[in-house]
Amino acid sequence: MTESTQLITALDAAHERIEALARQQIAGMPLPELLVAGIAEAQAMLRIMLENEHKPYASDADLLELWKTLVKGKPHWNTIRDNCRELIYYQNCLKAERQDALPAQPERMVIHTLRHIFLYLRSHAEQNQEG
Repeated sequence: MTESTQLITALDAAHERIEALARQQIAGMPLPELLVAGIAEAQAMLRIMLENEHKPYASDADLLELWKTLVKGKPHWNTIRDNCRELIYYQNCLKAERQDALPAQPERMVIHTLRHIFLYLRSHAEQNQEG
């Protein structure tokens, strides 16, 4: 299996996990739990890309640190910056008990944001596929 095929396979597995989260969200998964799982999934996707690009990162790096590592020398990764920041914003709103500052349907937005990150990463992988 080529490196690009492995990358696409890993991203497709992430997509399956996102869709499983979407089903849990529809079934009523509470926002705090959904957000923890969503941020973990976003981190996993960025780690997949960092490993593919052979960029070292701290094992305890948070989502924004992972993004910062990914974007160094590759400004096209700025495309997903706002998506990463949005997930952290939701997390900070919950920590500060400021649910009033969240968007109208934050649970749906978490899934939407994860799908956007996935689609950009998957498109990038397809465009840079070997052979």
